[in-house]
Amino acid sequence: MKTPLENRFTEILKFVKSKAPYEAELGLILGSGLGDFADTMKPDVSISTSDIPGYPPSTVVGHSGKIHFVKNNGKRVLIFQGRIHFYEGYAIEECLLPVEICFQMGVKKMIITNAAGGINADFAPGDLMLTTGFNSMFLQKELAPVLSAGTMQRRNDLLGLSSSPMSKTIRKAALEEKVDLKAGSYFYSKGPSYETPAEIRFMRSTGCDAVGMSSVHEALYGIDLGIDVAVISCITNYAAGISGNKLDHSEVTETANLVKNKFASLLRKTIELS
Repeated sequence: MKTPLENRFTEILKFVKSKAPYEAELGLILGSGLGDFADTMKPDVSISTSDIPGYPPSTVVGHSGKIHFVKNNGKRVLIFQGRIHFYEGYAIEECLLPVEICFQMGVKKMIITNAAGGINADFAPGDLMLTTGFNSMFLQKELAPVLSAGTMQRRNDLLGLSSSPMSKTIRKAALEEKVDLKAGSYFYSKGPSYETPAEIRFMRSTGCDAVGMSSVHEALYGIDLGIDVAVISCITNYAAGISGNKLDHSEVTETANLVKNKFASLLRKTIELS
């Protein structure tokens, strides 16, 4: 299957394939402050994205820019320790590069993670949320040339995040590990600044429970390629106007660090059950 991005990233894909010790079954993209999980996995091969000619460098704290090939619980896993954000000034195609690499390396299942602001008043910093829906209204123009969605079945697939086999596996893993896993909808915001209280009120009115600046385009592109995708958000802070605190990126990384053991146990069990 020829993908929409294959020709654009020919050299990058060729480089990664030349370093890869094996094809992978499962892909994992780690969000802000969640990269420590990769350091516990004892990778067989690690590639610094700065060594890959033409790979967009990440400029955000908490995204170290590494790609790892790992064998865990009998599964071959491809881990991205950090991602590329649209708000960093990159084209949407560049932001989708980790998903394209996963597809080209044989990945059939993918877990996308992120740090998010809590909109739902019942959520608190440190909660983990399985994404059951999303608002992608600010991405439609950018994604239109990339997504095929040429049939009704394909368009329906793009809406099936909550019922994906991988989402069901994550729910099962949470039960076995006794992790209190929330569920809710994620609102995609382009950034680069945090949202205003008025914007948060609007997002809440659309039925969304959390907000962030990643993941939705990655999930949609992965689903469009036929990958079984699930998304986990770590609620790292209250969104603007929910509490009286001023938003700061350091709060994101600090909260993610506090929940890293719970996050790791959920991911490890999910990999085992996949």
